Amino acid sequence: MEKIKVGVLGATGAVGQRFVQMLQGHPWFEITALFASERSAGKRYVDACRWNLRGDMPASMRDVIIQECEPGPDCQIVFSALPSETAGEIEEDFAEAGYVVCSNARNHRYDADVPLLIPEVNPEHLGLIEIQKRNRGWSGCITTNPNCSTTHLVSALHPLHVRFGVKKVFVVTMQAISGAGYPGVSSMDILDNVIPYISGEEEKMEQKEPQKLLGVFDGAGIRYADFVVSAHCNRVPTRNGHLEAVSVEFETKPTQEEIVAAWREYRPLAQQLKLPSAPQPAIIYDERQDRPQPRLDRMAGSVPGMATVVGRLRPDPLLHYKFMVLGHNTIRGAAGGSLLNAELLVAQGYFGQAPALLAESATFA
Repeated sequence: MEKIKVGVLGATGAVGQRFVQMLQGHPWFEITALFASERSAGKRYVDACRWNLRGDMPASMRDVIIQECEPGPDCQIVFSALPSETAGEIEEDFAEAGYVVCSNARNHRYDADVPLLIPEVNPEHLGLIEIQKRNRGWSGCITTNPNCSTTHLVSALHPLHVRFGVKKVFVVTMQAISGAGYPGVSSMDILDNVIPYISGEEEKMEQKEPQKLLGVFDGAGIRYADFVVSAHCNRVPTRNGHLEAVSVEFETKPTQEEIVAAWREYRPLAQQLKLPSAPQPAIIYDERQDRPQPRLDRMAGSVPGMATVVGRLRPDPLLHYKFMVLGHNTIRGAAGGSLLNAELLVAQGYFGQAPALLAESATFA
């Protein structure tokens, strides 16, 4: 298939760099435009961007001239790594101009007509796109991926919710410093320390994102799932990888064996379609009593950094069961989430290709 042309909004930032890195050699997409702030526009990418990821800046991107964040360049999809202070209006401008915006920013996550997506969890929520276009008179659209800590929590809960019904969730997150962007948290603040507060994080996990993600699309909108989440969110001195301690009460209490079976038998649509960035399997259950660990397990899986790793399943004396969840925050929890959303859009025919044909080309070069 002919590759789809894509752009990256906020290409010089931490998440923007991750988009640029993950799109190299992609079988369906090729970068044709990089966008950043006015102070970077007109410069070569290598001159405007301080590359902070492991490995060198891709050679093919070094001399690309950065453009201002305005519609016009020749691409069909734009991946947004813009900060929330500027993302909202810019993303709307691109959607109105006919682009498909796959956003990592929080600005439109809670709009009633904007899909908040994890492709394994709620692909049917793409039905909101036609409602969004009608509501706003756009020829393009906006899709979003959730907060990095929500992504892996909900990914682990989804197969359990489908089988047993989630009623209550208590979660304590230990979130890596890269989740704060670059340069992130001051070394004087985070070394020899844990910071028990991340602005807005607990509200996202408790009141907004899990219930929308696990809600039902009824043809007119999303009926939010009816369960309660209590969250404690902490910043810890780990470079990458969010570790979460989760306790759950179910509508119908399963056995431990049934929970493990639900994770191991989980094969949602993204995996069935063999989307290029979809890990096989989506959830990895680790039986070792001291796993998962961020340094050892954040890159686990067939697509490094894209799987959710769970472990330490055991009875909970307050709720029914407790377990640990680990996921890479800047790969699956940020750029990789938006990338997989775009792949789902392609596979569902939003760009004219047929899913059966796409499955045959779903490997990286």
